[in-house]
Amino acid sequence: MDLGIKGKTAIVCGGSKGLGRGSAEKLAEAGVNLVLNARSEGPLKEAAEAIASHHGVSVTPVAADVTTPEGRDKLLEAAPAPDIVITNAGGPPPGMWHDWGEEEWQNALRANMLSPIHLITAVLPGMIERRWGRIVNITSGSVKAPIPALGLSGAARSGLTGFVAGTSRQVAQYGVTINNLLPGQHETARIEALINNTAKSKNISVEEARAQAQSANPTGRFGTTEEFGATCAFLCSAYAGYIVGQNWLLDGGAFNSTLG
Repeated sequence: MDLGIKGKTAIVCGGSKGLGRGSAEKLAEAGVNLVLNARSEGPLKEAAEAIASHHGVSVTPVAADVTTPEGRDKLLEAAPAPDIVITNAGGPPPGMWHDWGEEEWQNALRANMLSPIHLITAVLPGMIERRWGRIVNITSGSVKAPIPALGLSGAARSGLTGFVAGTSRQVAQYGVTINNLLPGQHETARIEALINNTAKSKNISVEEARAQAQSANPTGRFGTTEEFGATCAFLCSAYAGYIVGQNWLLDGGAFNSTLG
C-alpha cells in the first residue's frame, strides 16, 4: 500500500533499536527520508547505514540526548522543517512508590513528558505554516492500564497524553495530526529487562517469567517491532488526517475492555 508520504522527512527518536527502529524501518519502506536519533553513536550509525542501504532513502544519524535542550537543538539543526516527528524515549526503571524521590521524578518527567512536549512545540509552527504534519508519540499501555512497578513512567507519560489531547485538537484544522501509540509487551530490550526483574522478584527462572507473561496475553505472544512500526507508519500516512488526538493501544488484547 502506498502511504502517500514518499519524499517527506521524518525525525525518529530512539531509532537505533526497538520500537523506534521498527517505526523507522516502516517509514523508510514508505519512501520517507529519515533523521535518525539515539544517544549511542556506534549503534545509531550502524542502524542508519542498514536502513539507507535496504530502503534506498536518505538517513542522517544524529547522536544526541533529546531529553536535553542541547540535544533537541542538535536534532532540529539537522531537520529544521520535518514533516513527521516520532517522539520516543526509554522509560525509567521499575520500582515502588517509596523508591522515588525528587531526582527520580524530575528525570522521569524530563524524559517522558517535557522532552516530547518541547520537541512538539518546536516543530508545530512550521507544520502549521506548511499545512501538513504528523506527530506520533510512542508512550506506553501503562497510561491506560496502570502497571504498579512502572508508576514513574505511567505518571510522566500520562502528562504527555493530557497535553496531546488538547493540543491535537487545536492544530488539526491546519492538516497537522498528533496521536499516541501505546505499546504493550513487545520483543524489545525493555521487555527483557522487565522479565528479568519479574523473575528475580518471584524467584523463578527467566524462561518461566517469559512463558507466564506470554501466556497471559490473548495472543499467547509478545508483539513484534515490525507490526508496531507498520501501525506507526500508517498514522503518519496521507490517509490518517482524520485521526486526531487518539491513543492507539497495541497490546494483543491484554487490556480487557469493551469500548477501550
